[in-house]
Amino acid sequence: MKRSLILWVISMWVSLSVYAKMGERFPIPPSAPNRLFYIQRSSNANTVVYDANVLPNKSLNSKQPVHTYWLRYAEKGQKEELSTIQRTLAYGLYTDPIKGEVNAYEGYFLAYRKRKFVVKLDPKGTPIALFPINGKLQILDRVFVSVDDSGYMPSVYYIELFGRDPSTGKDVYERFKP
Repeated sequence: MKRSLILWVISMWVSLSVYAKMGERFPIPPSAPNRLFYIQRSSNANTVVYDANVLPNKSLNSKQPVHTYWLRYAEKGQKEELSTIQRTLAYGLYTDPIKGEVNAYEGYFLAYRKRKFVVKLDPKGTPIALFPINGKLQILDRVFVSVDDSGYMPSVYYIELFGRDPSTGKDVYERFKP
């Protein structure tokens, strides 16, 4: 029992050390009022950003409720639209209006359809993405994907989800292998 506790403490310390180093390597995108979440990968500092597409009347655009694009930190930090292949195979989303709810959309990542999420405006009118983290819909803030890109097609070692409980505001975290 004591050995298990020591091993757990060491593994947590290593995880936090690695995470701190990743924070140095990967810049945090600037805050934006319509920011839902962003994805960073172990392969480089480029970041995929997901912003709510909010119309002037403070509703989500029904044709495209989420705008997805790159922040190319590994280059000059410029904003760049996803290519057609990236949008349709890797980082794009499928969204569909939720019946019976106004301004709410259910969707999934085209590259990973196993977990559906919800994009909507919270009671204050702030856009949020609710994503299953530890089996419960939580506010998703960011995703880290550890990839092996040494082969022809990249493969994923693991995915880390960072978010907040919508009721308490407490941080939530999950790491899983897809």
